[in-house]
Amino acid sequence: MSAIEDLRRTIARLRGPGGCPWDQEQTHASLVRCLIDEVSELIDTIDRLDLPHMREELGDVLIQVVFHAQLAEEAGHFNLEDVAREVNEKLVRRHPHVFGAGKLDTSAQVLAQWEQIKAGEKKNGTAAGSTVFKPQPPRLPALMFAEAVWKRIQEKNLPVPASVDAAQVAALGRNLDEAALGRMLFELAAAARARGLDAEAALRLHTNRVMRDVEKSVPASGPGQPA
Repeated sequence: MSAIEDLRRTIARLRGPGGCPWDQEQTHASLVRCLIDEVSELIDTIDRLDLPHMREELGDVLIQVVFHAQLAEEAGHFNLEDVAREVNEKLVRRHPHVFGAGKLDTSAQVLAQWEQIKAGEKKNGTAAGSTVFKPQPPRLPALMFAEAVWKRIQEKNLPVPASVDAAQVAALGRNLDEAALGRMLFELAAAARARGLDAEAALRLHTNRVMRDVEKSVPASGPGQPA
């Protein structure tokens, strides 16, 4: 039995009858914060080139992957084998210069081909794309995601939806400096914690709502269509 299979069985055991109450209570949504924390800790070890701890943190990130696959398997959607198979097929498909015909000599050529193949996959319906907003990097942290969406709204002169109070944004920005901003953000995070609210999730969900509202108000051929 492989170590990966051992890990899969351990997670299944924790989730199963007589397992761990905490693990049994988790959902895809409740694990988001754990995933953010584990990825952040991994990035820290990479920044410090701390290889022994990097191995440990990679394991913690792997737990999250296996855990989400276990939840999906329990619900009858997919399992860890499906996840591995799909990503492997994608790697092969997006590297025809390695696994097929043709040859590329530079990283720039590889990246250009990758984006071309990726765009074709989206066009053929293998991935959902926004008609207004450019694809964003992984939405972590939520604050950077919100900044990117607002930047897009401003750059493309998109209509500000009712889910954003433009007057409040302008009023807050008039006398705002870095120190005041830091204090406001910290106090909001502290208040959310006191109320048992997840500030990261709340901002991410609201930013998604802003995106949806903007997309509803802009025709596919309008000014916000991705270039």
